[in-house]
Amino acid sequence: MVGIGIDGAGREGDTPSGKTRDALRAAHLYYLQDLTMDAIAKELHTSRSSVSRLLSHARATGLVEISIHSPLDLPSRLEQEILARHEVSAHVVPVPDHASDVDRLERVALSAARILSRFIDSNQTIGVAWGSTMSAMSRHLAPKATHNSEIVQLNGAGNLRTTGILYASELLRRFGDAFGARVQQFPVPAFFDDPATKEAFWRERSTRRLLDLQAAMDVAIFGVGSPFAEVPSHVYQGGYLERADFEALSREGAVGDVATVFYRADGSTDGITLNTRATGPDFAVLRRAPRRICVVSGRAKLPSLRGALAAGLITDLIVDEGTARALVETSAGAPAATSADPA
Repeated sequence: MVGIGIDGAGREGDTPSGKTRDALRAAHLYYLQDLTMDAIAKELHTSRSSVSRLLSHARATGLVEISIHSPLDLPSRLEQEILARHEVSAHVVPVPDHASDVDRLERVALSAARILSRFIDSNQTIGVAWGSTMSAMSRHLAPKATHNSEIVQLNGAGNLRTTGILYASELLRRFGDAFGARVQQFPVPAFFDDPATKEAFWRERSTRRLLDLQAAMDVAIFGVGSPFAEVPSHVYQGGYLERADFEALSREGAVGDVATVFYRADGSTDGITLNTRATGPDFAVLRRAPRRICVVSGRAKLPSLRGALAAGLITDLIVDEGTARALVETSAGAPAATSADPA
């Protein structure tokens, strides 16, 4: 069964543009009245190619949302299995096994961007972690007008090579533009050199304001970092970690990170030295958000995904079919990769 939702409110302001009105009318005629493109072109006094462009505009701007619900296909069965085993609502993205990790990431990011709008609403504080997956997702966001909403950066982005401001601000700007939300940046490094420096900085009132916003967020959106993926997680290949950091993470059993906070296969974080310098939210803070949306692409991230599930970080999972299948087929006690060494 294909479900189609058509929103007549308009995504481009309270007074829709002429193109939006035409796209909305074309969508009603095509999806709800079953008219052909030729018949619509005649009714709108335009060409068939113009009707095709209007329908594409309606889908791209969120006027039309198409969802597929089938209890018979594999993605739906996988979603049911993940819900039963992990108590997480899953959205499985069909991707062929032969697809490259780059193509897989783009397809998952596109689907996640379209799905996300159903979770975002007015009067929300929305936490966003930066990373390769979030960056890809941000390029495909469908506009949805909200009011009194804020996008809050979850972790600092600076390192020895760059302040990270341009990278993080561009990603956050896309989220802010898509949802008409204010953007709150977190202008700190990804990792402090000294834990004492972090503790002092965390006492500053300007920093406390951002930390309080994070603690009160309604929605958190993040990927899982993994040193094993074909498309490297940004924190592992962007100059954030030194050789000594990788060695320490390997020694301490880290399998991945969420918002630059590292964890083991069982979801534990205690005793991972780098976390004392990390600027991402403590998992106890992250778990306060009623909705925590994790986007994952590629089987190489399976150990990281399992760890995040064990830590109770995820309420909603958007994942490619192959990774979802591996998640339900592998027993809960299966050994996971324990080295964070990219070599």
